[in-house]
Amino acid sequence: MKIVTTLLCLLFCLSLGAKPGEATFGQVTVEVKSKVVQLEYADSFESRSQGLMNRKSLCAECGMLFYYSQVKQGSMWMRNTFIPLDVAFIRKDGVITDIKAMQPHDETITSSSENVLYAWEMNQGWFKRNAISVGDTVIVKE
Repeated sequence: MKIVTTLLCLLFCLSLGAKPGEATFGQVTVEVKSKVVQLEYADSFESRSQGLMNRKSLCAECGMLFYYSQVKQGSMWMRNTFIPLDVAFIRKDGVITDIKAMQPHDETITSSSENVLYAWEMNQGWFKRNAISVGDTVIVKE
């Protein structure tokens, strides 16, 4: 039975274009201050664990929204991540609690100052360039 399950998982991953052991990501739309962005969506343990690891670049308007599935203190790190990123931590009500810069390959834990439901990663400086700051409200459209 374990062999059949493994083969089915392998076929499913291949059909999605993913390598075995590599997470797949859904899509989600977020809106903040009339700015609408389509993001990759990390809503499973596997996809949150992989995040943006091993990527050498990220397009100017690309990013990832991490959904924690329950409100908690959010935490991120940059293991195997080559791109300098900013992370915005977002409460359940959509309010941004923190925006913090993270450097490539830094394994220091970056944590939210409050309990949050989401973490939103973009290229470093993206939030500032788009005048998005702590206290702004994000609408997640799943």
